[in-house]
Amino acid sequence: MTQLDPFYDKNFECLVCKKAFRSKKIRTRFIKVTAFETDFAPVYQSNEMNPTLYHIQVCPHCGFTFTEDTFKYFPPGTIESIQEKVSKRWVPRNFSERRTINQALQTYKLAIYCGILKKEKHITLAGMYLRVAWLYRTLQNLDQEQRFMKLALKEYQESYLNDDFRGTQVSEVKLLYLIGELSRRTFQIEQAVKHLSMVIERQRQSVEPKIIEMARDRWQEIREEKALSS
Repeated sequence: MTQLDPFYDKNFECLVCKKAFRSKKIRTRFIKVTAFETDFAPVYQSNEMNPTLYHIQVCPHCGFTFTEDTFKYFPPGTIESIQEKVSKRWVPRNFSERRTINQALQTYKLAIYCGILKKEKHITLAGMYLRVAWLYRTLQNLDQEQRFMKLALKEYQESYLNDDFRGTQVSEVKLLYLIGELSRRTFQIEQAVKHLSMVIERQRQSVEPKIIEMARDRWQEIREEKALSS
């Protein structure tokens, strides 16, 4: 009996040049999550079977880089900007096979650059920055993890201020929690307390009791750390 390959090829069409290409994905049955960290980072049983590595698609023809969640709408002038700044300078590379963490990091950085040129929502850019931070955490690269958590935090704050998370899978309570938790992880404690308190204040209206509980736990940890250092 033939053993099932954990990887399969999925067909994509580039949103810019409209050419077809294939890219690897992991079959769901091979993805085993053992835990979630306090910023929602999934911990996988196997680093190789980590779908975060394959979240981004890179068009091998023109270099436009996107996710399956990327909106097909391009604000006026953005396709031309991408063609000028990405496609014309594109040195063909193939990210369509199995990826190392470092190759995955390259795809995220390309996607972030394309997302900025496309004028993507702050909430979308924040999610990509956060996944980059998770990958650097896996590599135990603390400096880069901190750098990308701060970039994610900035975009989450902009998303909250501009209300551009509405209509996405990120609720207001989850967004406030992420701002609080990333503030805590980047040692901006007053800001962390403020946003975690905002989450706890919404407990009666919220349909996400788990996030309320997580906010209480983080708030308590901050209190305990303050007591130990005083």
